[in-house]
Amino acid sequence: MVEGVLLDIDGVLTVSWEPLPGATHTIDWLREHEIGFRLVTNTSSRSREEIAELLSAAGMAVGVEQIDTAVTSAATHLAEHHRSVGCYVVNDGGDLAEDLTGVEVAAAADAGVVLLGGAGPDVGYDQLNAAFRLADAGAPVVALHRNTRFQTADGPALDMGAFLVGLETATGCEATVVGKPAAAFFHAALAGLGVEAADAVMVGDDIGSDVLGAQAVGLTGVLVRTGKFRPADLDSADPPPDHVIDGVGELPALLQKLNGA
Repeated sequence: MVEGVLLDIDGVLTVSWEPLPGATHTIDWLREHEIGFRLVTNTSSRSREEIAELLSAAGMAVGVEQIDTAVTSAATHLAEHHRSVGCYVVNDGGDLAEDLTGVEVAAAADAGVVLLGGAGPDVGYDQLNAAFRLADAGAPVVALHRNTRFQTADGPALDMGAFLVGLETATGCEATVVGKPAAAFFHAALAGLGVEAADAVMVGDDIGSDVLGAQAVGLTGVLVRTGKFRPADLDSADPPPDHVIDGVGELPALLQKLNGA
């Protein structure tokens, strides 16, 4: 029995914050059928409040409390493991301070830990090199995700995971990932819903971070053929996703089937 749904945002509900077909209907359907849901995203270009505003403008009214981001997960991790240590943030779109509650964001010269967010035009060589030097000197590296690409209205774009591979190779370090597919991220979202993994599904367009990561902790994985999905993803998936649908608009019918309706 499916009692809760975790939904990725980018590539599942929206692309460049424009709604994908069936997205608004699916959110309305979940509410109508009283199936709890949370939006889980590795996006770091917007705060939770901004995400809620953008989704509401796109016809999907969700509250901030229904959104879990890798940034809020990072704040929890840094508070637990690197308290009172300056954090050097590399991220397209800002320093993430709004959602990094309790974290001291610092310049590279004053930092003892590195946080890698999302890549984009605002991230340059000087920032990446500063992160490299800190990591090479022994500073821990925390990454929101390992995503190597994301989808935009203009086509695919390179994400921070591609640079993270280079940083780890150059320094010999291993970053701690706090967003999807980290088990703690999924467990936190499930705790927010009050639902066990066996009674929940995860819907995403990234077969590794979204679907297989969720399946590894006991959720039912649903892959959508939108966003960053590529047919080759299915050829290399081990194990395969539990279910594959063309888009999020097909989710209500799948849930009815899973619930025996």
